[in-house]
Amino acid sequence: MPDDLKSLIEGGEFDYLALLNALREYARPRDRITALLRRGEIVRVKKGIYVFGEGSGARPFSREVLANLLFGPSYLSLDSALYHHGLIPERPAAVTSVACGRPRRFSTPVGLFIYRPLSLVAYRIGIDQALSASGRPFLIATPEKALADKVHDERGTALLSLCEMKAWLMERLGIAPVRLAGFDIQKLAAIRDCFGSRKISLLHRVVRRLAAGKERTP
Repeated sequence: MPDDLKSLIEGGEFDYLALLNALREYARPRDRITALLRRGEIVRVKKGIYVFGEGSGARPFSREVLANLLFGPSYLSLDSALYHHGLIPERPAAVTSVACGRPRRFSTPVGLFIYRPLSLVAYRIGIDQALSASGRPFLIATPEKALADKVHDERGTALLSLCEMKAWLMERLGIAPVRLAGFDIQKLAAIRDCFGSRKISLLHRVVRRLAAGKERTP
């Protein structure tokens, strides 16, 4: 791959317009793109979204940045955000995000990207910006919002009491009580109010009790 292409494209993930702009000196840039794809020097993740191919010597791409690019508006959340914040021990196989509208899944050459639905009112709160290893920004849920999104999305477990919620958080997800005790209670209360959900209210009560020292935090 020509070094000038890599130098003209910022980051390891890029869209069709950035690629066309980098190839603007070529008489037939679309033919050039086809050739780059054929040789594996760039990889089409989804129509209009690309990364550099393996062995091209280019900078690595970020799955988190890609998640924002593939479908939006969206932000990284659920298991991916919980792992990013160090709340759960295992990195999920799929990249999980939250977006408005219906659920979506994109099976791509670089992995599976899942988008879970959320109402606009609940969507708008608790979003932060983080940086990838290469310094590229992406949107991600705060720890409090990521966990609220996870609780909201849970369908396989009955979470009807404080005991059930606490057991699910610590035994099923593997979140340490001390980490929950460190949550921002005011932020979690604002998130609870936006969701208007009994399960999120239970989550808030469990975290509030841990923060107040009413539950053991080994």
